[in-house]
Amino acid sequence: MRVVFADDNYLVRAGVAGLLDEAADIELVEAVADPEALHRAVAVHRPDAVLTDIRMPPTFTTEGIDAARRIRAEHPGTGVVVLSQYVEEEYAFDLLSDGVEGLGYLLKERVTQVDELVRALHDVARGGSALDPKVVEGLLARKSTERGSALDALTERELEVLRELATGRSNAATAKALFMSERAVEKHVGSVFLKLGLVNEADVNRRVKAVLAYLEATGGAPAP
Repeated sequence: MRVVFADDNYLVRAGVAGLLDEAADIELVEAVADPEALHRAVAVHRPDAVLTDIRMPPTFTTEGIDAARRIRAEHPGTGVVVLSQYVEEEYAFDLLSDGVEGLGYLLKERVTQVDELVRALHDVARGGSALDPKVVEGLLARKSTERGSALDALTERELEVLRELATGRSNAATAKALFMSERAVEKHVGSVFLKLGLVNEADVNRRVKAVLAYLEATGGAPAP
């Protein structure tokens, strides 16, 4: 899989490049330092996925999010994973407000976990999503406090399953993470969809449905 990486910090670029070199199925075709160079690199290389920091020149605010939106609009076959130093709920909502397909939001601490980073890049390249568990927890906790409603109808176990699925995990991976049987996970998923009004989305992948359910419940996107 061909990847372009953007971060204005030279040491971070060099470090991440070294980590990605350890992954046998990842080819880092270019590492750049700013949004303009990122867009040029994407136009030239047409990578499968982009990994980009949120804060880059010139304003060091939402350049990565703006770049992700533009890349997804101009190159819909390219997935984008955005990196953030901290859990920033507003930025996550901004990134995902128009849809979750092909997008990821990870904390920078995940970069050192090469397997997790590679999985996220593969997920967005395939049109799926990849959300950091800490980001999901922060969004759910915040919106549960602010709004309640649909989330209040979920049991604690259903919320745990939803958090796992919303990060992009499959039913099998969720079962392993929560020490449950896959059959039990399927049962909880069905209950979550029922309570969030998504039972009729028969043609949508379960993982994507879980993210959409999460976004609807937390106010991150209109109900499908």
